[in-house]
Amino acid sequence: MGKVDILLATYNGEKYLREQIDSILNQTYEDFNLIISDDCSKDSTVEILEEYAKKDSRITIYKQEKNLGVIANFEFLLSKVESEYFMFSDQDDIWNANKIEKTLNKLKQTDSDVVFTDLLVVDDKLNTLYNSYWELKGLKNKIIKYNGFDALYLNNYVTGCTMLMKKEVIRKALPLPKTTKYVLHDYWIALIASQSGKISYLNEPTIKYRQHKNNKIGSKTRTERIKTLSEIRNLFIQVKKEHFEAFIENEDRFETDEIKVLNRRALEYYKNLEKHKYISFKSWGLFKKLYKYEDKKYTLENFLILNTPILVAPIFKIRSLMKK
Repeated sequence: MGKVDILLATYNGEKYLREQIDSILNQTYEDFNLIISDDCSKDSTVEILEEYAKKDSRITIYKQEKNLGVIANFEFLLSKVESEYFMFSDQDDIWNANKIEKTLNKLKQTDSDVVFTDLLVVDDKLNTLYNSYWELKGLKNKIIKYNGFDALYLNNYVTGCTMLMKKEVIRKALPLPKTTKYVLHDYWIALIASQSGKISYLNEPTIKYRQHKNNKIGSKTRTERIKTLSEIRNLFIQVKKEHFEAFIENEDRFETDEIKVLNRRALEYYKNLEKHKYISFKSWGLFKKLYKYEDKKYTLENFLILNTPILVAPIFKIRSLMKK
């Protein structure tokens, strides 16, 4: 069916690393390479990796001389892909035994460029917290109904640790944006690949997605931790400003002038929101275009918070007091 390169970026991952590697090496589909790049770990991560590499010839290890960070480390790994297909792996999850087999079958059956799946959310001891990550996030209906470039444009719903992709998407996606933490490698590759390629969703979990205090990226969001409406609004605006700034900085990756123009209009829209702290209905048409594929409740909440914060503030304050 074709060899798969699995890209595993590690950094101080000693606590859960063995379980993750074991779950990869015990896959029902065995024709793969496990390519690992360690980003200057200070714990026993490298020793663990070397131990496994001695036992299994499919493992190749690279040790970075200086810390690259998550995105640059994955970009390095992408430069090492030689097989027909590739996958991303985190260092602290556990793959279902048939993960490669199922996603590769889905990719071939649908003639897709990218396949991603649902996730089983577990705690640090692998106790189930949620049976569906995408139901937890309220995104499953959107994924099933609209999956594609237009739906991905404003918000990501693809997790790199579930993705399997054709090698050809690397050429289209590189270089990766590195100026913001809000446009990560998995989102960028899925978005760019979906412009002229096909992205498919396998509606079942293929990994145990472990949540613990050291997660770099997890199921909790910053909006669940911040307290005031002003903080939430400022965060929304900052995220989208950086989102579209990254798009503009890498606009040669976008295939149509229409999208390039929309990128610039969207950035200007969020910059204008930053200046208007009370009520602003300017560019209502653009807002509807950007949020066209979002859930109705999410769209309404965003509109009220972003465009009419002075009206929403009393309601938000009452709701916060009721939660105490």
